[in-house]
Amino acid sequence: MKIAMIGTGYVGLVSGVCFSDFGHDVTCVDKDLDKIAMLERGEVPIFEPGLDRLMAKNVDIGHLSFTNDLAQAIDGVDAVFIAVGTPTRRGDGHADLSYVMAAAEEIARAAKDYMVIVTKSTVPVGTNRQVKEVVQNANPDLDFDVASNPEFLREGAAIDDFMKPDRVVVGVETDRAADVMAEIYRPLYLRDFPIISTDLESAEMIKYAANAFLATKITFINEIAALCERTGADVKKVAQGMGLDGRIGNKFLHAGPGYGGSCFPKDTNALARIGQDHSVPMLITETVIEVNDKVKRRMIDKLLDLCDGSFNGKTVAVLGVTFKPNTDDMRDAPSLTIVPALVGGGARVQVADPQGRHEGEKLLPGVTWCDDAYDAAGGADLLVILTEWNEFRALDLGRIAEIMSVPRMADLRNVYTVADAKQAGFAAYESIGRSGYSAKDDL
Repeated sequence: MKIAMIGTGYVGLVSGVCFSDFGHDVTCVDKDLDKIAMLERGEVPIFEPGLDRLMAKNVDIGHLSFTNDLAQAIDGVDAVFIAVGTPTRRGDGHADLSYVMAAAEEIARAAKDYMVIVTKSTVPVGTNRQVKEVVQNANPDLDFDVASNPEFLREGAAIDDFMKPDRVVVGVETDRAADVMAEIYRPLYLRDFPIISTDLESAEMIKYAANAFLATKITFINEIAALCERTGADVKKVAQGMGLDGRIGNKFLHAGPGYGGSCFPKDTNALARIGQDHSVPMLITETVIEVNDKVKRRMIDKLLDLCDGSFNGKTVAVLGVTFKPNTDDMRDAPSLTIVPALVGGGARVQVADPQGRHEGEKLLPGVTWCDDAYDAAGGADLLVILTEWNEFRALDLGRIAEIMSVPRMADLRNVYTVADAKQAGFAAYESIGRSGYSAKDDL
């Protein structure tokens, strides 16, 4: 099959590379000339484990190419995928569909023969019908179908998610479009991965419902964590006991400083707005959004307590600023709330992150970037673990405590335990949803 992928952001690039690895002929399109030049040099503009090798392999065998010429890219294609951004629109919380509609109109004006126009971007219910109208208005004589094919890729594990998906969701209106999409995903069908065919609206809704539910699980366990801290319960044990119930499952029951990233914040906001527009308020989702914001602010209070009520004049080491490990994505990361509060409170902030510096230098002014955890911890009054990178899971805590000015730790990902901190010589240790420790308690 011949495919064009419009947009070389996270979703578009990963999808395009993986489709090419299926054996399809894929051309990835982007208006950013610098990004296209980078890709043509074999450089990947995002960090995703294994993506650089898979991309190079398929470029070498001729299955994958890059261009800024949309008309050339869509000439003779079976399907063109729209994978552009749908950020939260300023002012009202809706998904901004301007990039999607602009891409649809440009496709329509350049298209000559039948194709399936597939929306892979996360879009509100009804968007694909709007895409259809835009295309028809721009090119009334074009023979085409529209399809909805939402992505379910976890950053840091996206290639595996694409190649071994829990499910593939395809929303179509015609048998012809269904046949094209079936051929595109034939390698997965032959390996018995579930491929769900739905109407357009159901496909669009599945994506939002899934992300809102996962965000709800995260937020629920974070609320339970706050209660555990007041009652003496251990949230890790609570989550384990909950997760062993097959109706609940253990995934996304990890207490932390709140969810972030490219999907959950904007998709929960968009779903809340969709509900309001249709007079069906999404009360649970609206509460999830509110509670998640409060969780991030609660982390600041926790750090203040460890710093004796003031950040002014303190040196704080922050380990990890990306919203999760194995990605360089910082969109809506908890660090974007917590680190500015530290800097604004007068703290000297020393940051280490294996992949976060490129984005972080633009988003977190006023911090000092360090080579590793030990460099960041030197002379610090407080160590904060914000992202659970593997590099931070096996630290020499004794060495860390020795090089700190005051050995105190806020473990906001529950990587370590009170016993670990005491053995290493930390004067204070706090985590999420578990009892903390302070040397003052022993006096």
